[in-house]
Amino acid sequence: MALKLSLKPGERFVVNGAVIANGDRRSSLIIHNKAAILREKDIMQEEDVNTPAKRLYFPVMLMYLDQGDTDKFYEEFVVRMTEFMSAISSSEGIDLCVKISKHVMNKEYYKAVIGCKKLIAFETERLGYVA
Repeated sequence: MALKLSLKPGERFVVNGAVIANGDRRSSLIIHNKAAILREKDIMQEEDVNTPAKRLYFPVMLMYLDQGDTDKFYEEFVVRMTEFMSAISSSEGIDLCVKISKHVMNKEYYKAVIGCKKLIAFETERLGYVA
């Protein structure tokens, strides 16, 4: 199944590690095969990693974008997940963490990225962190 990206003027996105920018007009792209794609809004810079859930998101995002070398990011993910899970008691938060971990273990990195975004929203709503 093809993926259709509708892009705003100047919007950037990453395809398999390459940063690509749209021109000065709206456009659409159709991707017909499997590729690691993240829109600019989903790309986190290292300086933005300032909450526990974002410390989880960052290595998962890197595993997704660089699937050829996930080992170096996996270790960071395990450390951060252990820290996060030991600090929460909410069943909703724990369930999100378990799902993210399962996706990472199954190498379903995009699903893990989506789960981390939900965890960031949970953290913002429940724990009072500012996004």
